[in-house]
Amino acid sequence: MTRNAHDPATLLIIDDHPLLRRGVTQLLELEDDLSLAGETGEPEEGVRLAGELDPDLVLLDLNMPGMDGIETLKRLRQEGFAGRIVMFTVSDHEEDVVAALRAGADGYLLKDMDPDDMIRQLRQAALGRMVISESLTALLAEALRSQRSQPATPDIHSLTQREREILRELAAGLSNKLIARQLDITEGTVKVHVKHLLKKLNLRSRVEAAVWAVQEGVDK
Repeated sequence: MTRNAHDPATLLIIDDHPLLRRGVTQLLELEDDLSLAGETGEPEEGVRLAGELDPDLVLLDLNMPGMDGIETLKRLRQEGFAGRIVMFTVSDHEEDVVAALRAGADGYLLKDMDPDDMIRQLRQAALGRMVISESLTALLAEALRSQRSQPATPDIHSLTQREREILRELAAGLSNKLIARQLDITEGTVKVHVKHLLKKLNLRSRVEAAVWAVQEGVDK
């Protein structure tokens, strides 16, 4: 969806707790640059609303009865939803964080975060940046180290100059669209470069690449 830069970013909340939906809605009402597109406690309804309303951002609970957050995330992507999807949950378990990011989430935020910090993170997500609760970054780095079974160590020297530039932007949390704008190339070209650099580094996702790049100081 294309929106004017002055228009507020629109959010859809999919969460089975009415009190939480009410609280987030009240927070959004205080902001000029964020607005509620819709809210529901039913995952299936959420998938339908995402298609109808085409929000800029979906705030998605992880643990819901019936279809859980990961399955809902996959359904949204299968249905062609191209907006940002941020998990919003109480779970700080490594396997949940990794599963969500590998399934295509653009962020993972914990429900116990400060309201002001949450609004700041939502703004970043709406701008196309990857957002992760600060307390989870060390956990993600450790998950990357422990789950990489390949004997080959990623080597920055295997990348072309352009691939290194794109890796630095990935480490900054930028989406393909923002990277394309930053480097003055097409979004399709960015996708090809990302695919190639993941293969060269023996990594499985852009999130793994971003975490590795930050660890190695490639983002400097």
